[in-house]
Amino acid sequence: MSKIYYSKSHEYARVEGDIAYIGITDYAQKALGNVVYVDMPEQGDDITAGEEFGAVESVKAASDLFAPVSGAVIESNEQLIDNPRLINEDAMANWIIKVSLTDPSELDNLMDEEAYNAFCASESH
Repeated sequence: MSKIYYSKSHEYARVEGDIAYIGITDYAQKALGNVVYVDMPEQGDDITAGEEFGAVESVKAASDLFAPVSGAVIESNEQLIDNPRLINEDAMANWIIKVSLTDPSELDNLMDEEAYNAFCASESH
């Protein structure tokens, strides 16, 4: 059973055990428009909660990616190299990196879906 957590910078972490699948939210991909490039860390890299780990570029803008949690990168979603638009098709299914969590307590700093939806509603008004 996975649980999804959200950050204020519009990344999500879908957690299954001690593994987190990290990507950008549907709200973020809609704001960006057509995604044309995803800059991702490589397997074996470490990411730190709150720090930049890559970027997503669209026809409109480039947006830095901020890690919602800390961990070691197990895998990057290589499908996004050739087809970054998968993020526009289904942002929640097309994660960017898969990490092994180093500090699961960091999840307490993130929002659940209800809180995230309220946050997005407050941002768009």
